[in-house]
Amino acid sequence: MPTAPSGSFRRIFVRCLVIALVPVVVLAVIFAVDLGWLPLQRVLAQGRSQAVLFAATSVEPILDGRPLSRGLSTVEQAELLRIATVGEKHAGVSYRLLDLGGHVAFSSAGAARYTPSPGVAEAAGGTTIGHRAQLSSPVKPGTAAAPQAVEVDTPLEAGPLGRRVGVLEVYLPYAPLLADVTSGRLTLILDLTGELLLIYLALIVIVALVSRRLRSHVAWNAFLAEHDTLTGLPNRALFHRRAEAALRECSSTHPVAIALVDLDRFKVVNDTLGHQNGDALLVELGRRLTAETRDGTTIARLGGDEFGFILASESGNAAEAERALRRLRDVIGREASVSGLPLSVEASIGFVLAPDDGVNVDELVQRADIAMYVAKEQQAGVLRYQAAQDHYDTTNLRLVVELRHAIQAKELVLHYQPKVRLSDGEVTAVEALVRWNHPVEGLLSPRSFLPLAEQTDVIFDLTRWVLDTAIEALAGFPPDIDLAVNVSARNLSAADFGDEVIAALARHRMPARRLVLEVTETALLSDPGRAIAMLTRLDDRGVRVSIDDFGSGQASLGYLSTLPIHELKIDRGFVSGILGNPKHAAIVRSIVDLGHNLSLRVVGEGVENSSVLEGLRQAGCDEAQGFLIAEPMPVEELLDWLHTTTDVASEA
Repeated sequence: MPTAPSGSFRRIFVRCLVIALVPVVVLAVIFAVDLGWLPLQRVLAQGRSQAVLFAATSVEPILDGRPLSRGLSTVEQAELLRIATVGEKHAGVSYRLLDLGGHVAFSSAGAARYTPSPGVAEAAGGTTIGHRAQLSSPVKPGTAAAPQAVEVDTPLEAGPLGRRVGVLEVYLPYAPLLADVTSGRLTLILDLTGELLLIYLALIVIVALVSRRLRSHVAWNAFLAEHDTLTGLPNRALFHRRAEAALRECSSTHPVAIALVDLDRFKVVNDTLGHQNGDALLVELGRRLTAETRDGTTIARLGGDEFGFILASESGNAAEAERALRRLRDVIGREASVSGLPLSVEASIGFVLAPDDGVNVDELVQRADIAMYVAKEQQAGVLRYQAAQDHYDTTNLRLVVELRHAIQAKELVLHYQPKVRLSDGEVTAVEALVRWNHPVEGLLSPRSFLPLAEQTDVIFDLTRWVLDTAIEALAGFPPDIDLAVNVSARNLSAADFGDEVIAALARHRMPARRLVLEVTETALLSDPGRAIAMLTRLDDRGVRVSIDDFGSGQASLGYLSTLPIHELKIDRGFVSGILGNPKHAAIVRSIVDLGHNLSLRVVGEGVENSSVLEGLRQAGCDEAQGFLIAEPMPVEELLDWLHTTTDVASEA
């Protein structure tokens, strides 16, 4: 599998790392700001905690519960002085006891002048307040100066009832508290730095894993965009790009062959063994073709059972390209085992040689496609494109577009050709044949546009118009004369065709038994299962079926026993040679015998002289049709002809 470009992913990886670094840096900045503001707050918090603890464990147990405004007893003063001495000596702590009005009841600093701080009033109300204080003079004469301290004012509650008796104002040295907090701050900084680094490392790992998966995913998507998911071969897009690259390098001395390959009767494999086995066969063919091709040759699966080849020719010889393609065709035809069953398929290959056959990829592929279909029709195996094979020129394409408009503009007309019974000369049916009254080209015969229409969806509109117009005209024919209408293979493959036929009969109130649908052997072979189902459904409703041009196709005789047919029309090629070619005469007699043994009516078409007509009569043919009897004519002429004609076969 191809890999994605490493440079682009390296850039993506670096970009992701930078993006991941942004939140880490933001968090570091936030923590730095917080840590710069945090020491003072932690010092004050620690000071409040120590002051509350000092009040609860050392001061409040000494007091008897009387308000400090009443003064302290001798014992209380002695204990407070002892505590003050110990605290000052060991911790540098000094304190005052104030009554609820802010008057000093006791001071460890002696009788120095004192002005109550704002925190005293809040503490008297029950709130512990702490702030940093700047001391301008020693707290007690003879002690070292303490320029900075943490002043805490906390309420005092004493006595059995725990009454609030006053306020404790404590001064704690700032420096020791700050040192304690700073040491903890360093630990916190180290911890946070380590955690941020771990987060960033985790992000790096995540980005690396995601980038690796993304790279693999993108590479796989790129592979899928250019390769067939079933066989792993290049797909149509990559085939097209490689063909363009090959054409840029080709010359008359070093041409390039572009070939299209279609597997013959591959649909039978899918229908018989299931699509999973059909897929297994395609995979095996892809593996086999890849193993058999040389460097510089491209094997692509273009879709379904269609493959494409690009081969560089060293000699500039079309024969060399054809030999190489025939070798590849032999590779395809080798027996393969699928689900334990030995299978083999054949292929039809059409190819072009650039630059002789063109220098545009789309044009060359189209021409190779034409050659491939001709190879399939002629069972030629491998065939090079020739201009004479190309019926899809711009004139024909324009004609198809005009035909679509011609149906709506009512430029089409129907001519009708009678069929007569050879035993008594009675007209039994008329065949509806479409003509195009082209505004520029004049009256066009069916062979000018029907083959083109059958390659496009316009055939559905055309057949719908023919059925509706012919069935409507049938109302003016004698009741013992039936109507024959030709239908194509694409009509039989359309799911709604049967409904359209029945609806047209109902719309014009015509019995289904008066309608005969003529289909060719080729139409039956294109999709036998669907054709049989469609014709059986119509037969159940009373519509009859005729096999047109019988003998010219390749239909298996087994189909005759399964199809709901009522009539065989012998191909005009055998009928016209019934006198001069003994083999054709034998074929005509064999078809007549076959039809009669199957209880079918047999019609000879293309009768142009009385000798051929007599030959059909002697062969036992039931009916005849041809220019000798009557040429196709508009409905008005047909009705006049029917009124003036009696025994046509006898007259002929």
